[in-house]
Order: sequence, then structure tokens, then C-alpha cells
Amino acid sequence: MVRKEYQAKLDELRDDVLYMSEVVAERLRMSLDALEQQDGDLGQEVIDRDHEVNEMYLELEKQCTDLIALQQPVAGDLRFIAASFKIITDLERIADLATNLGEYAGQAERELFPDVDVQRIGDETLEMLEAAMEAYADRDEDRCYAVAERDNEVDDLCAAASEVVVRDLIQQEEIGEDANAETTMREVQRLLLTIRDLERVGDHAVNIAARSLYMIDNDDELLY
Repeated sequence: MVRKEYQAKLDELRDDVLYMSEVVAERLRMSLDALEQQDGDLGQEVIDRDHEVNEMYLELEKQCTDLIALQQPVAGDLRFIAASFKIITDLERIADLATNLGEYAGQAERELFPDVDVQRIGDETLEMLEAAMEAYADRDEDRCYAVAERDNEVDDLCAAASEVVVRDLIQQEEIGEDANAETTMREVQRLLLTIRDLERVGDHAVNIAARSLYMIDNDDELLY
């Protein structure tokens, strides 16, 4: 394969990774909307379409392995392909987390913790994902670092939200005698799992930024 054709394959891989990220971001937004509206049907749509992301992942995995096996890339090209492979893995896992959120939307029974702003946390993680992919697309080192720094804010939001849930639960009097105690505990578990999964979305966005930084400048600072 001549260099021009080889470069076209690299460009195709980049475009396909970016397209996958757009699909995953859309599914994450759908799951957040489902949670906000307690829309089980919308949540089920996210679940039912998860196979599409899985199929994209497998196709992109093949593109990466074929480029490595057939072209034996070195230096910058090898880092790009390796980073792309790791990034699609993080994207696939974010899609799985969006599926979890879709399931939680279908389980919601009543709103018990209005002080917990799940949508704000979700918006922050979605913006982190989009910024990380922009760093990958534009080879932007500064944006890689900005995503990593923003993760601290998301961690703080998640910790504060979890504390609110636990505090409010403790403050409820005689919960064991409450006719709705079982429902309350299910809602607590659902909300804590929602917070945990959103925090993991942020972690995967940081992974994408870290791999992008390594791709750009052979810099592993954010990897560990």
C-alpha cells in the first residue's frame, strides 16, 4: 500500500472513532433525559440500541488490528492506532454505563431526594467526554489536561450527592416502620448507583484524554 492509501486508512480510522463518540454521547444524553423525565420507554430505547455501539466497537477493533498487522506502523502512527484502540474501549464502556442509566430510569418509583442534582453531574460528564474527543480530534494537549482537571470537580459533585442521600436517609425517622420503607431503599440504591456510574463516565473521559495526550506527544503523565 502506497503512503497515500495508508494515510487514507488512518484518516478513516480517526473519522470512525469520532463518529462512534458522537453516537455514544447521544446515548448518554438520551439516558440522562430518561432519568430526568423518569421515562422508562426512552431508557429502554438506549438499552435496545446498545448492540449498535458494540458492533461499531468490533469493526473499529478490526481496523486497528489490521493496520498494525498489515502495515507495521512505527512511532507516531503506532501511537495513534494504539490510542484509538484504547479510546474505543472507553467509549464502549461509556455506552454500557448509559445502558445502566436507562435501566435506572425504568426503575424510578418516586422522587425522594430533590436536592441531588443528577442532571448537573450528567451534564458535566457529557461535556468532559466531548472535550476529550475534541482533544483527540484536534491533537490539543491543553484540552487533555483540562479534562483531567475537571474530573476533580465531578468527583466532588458525586461525593457531595452521595453524602446528601446518606444524610437524608439517616434523618428519616422510623424508616423501618414506614410503609414505603422498601420503596425508599430501592430508590436509595438506584440513586447511589446512578451517581457511581456517572463518576465512571468521567473516569473514562479522563482515560480518553490521557490516551490522546500520549498519542500527541508521547507523554504518559495522565496515564497513571
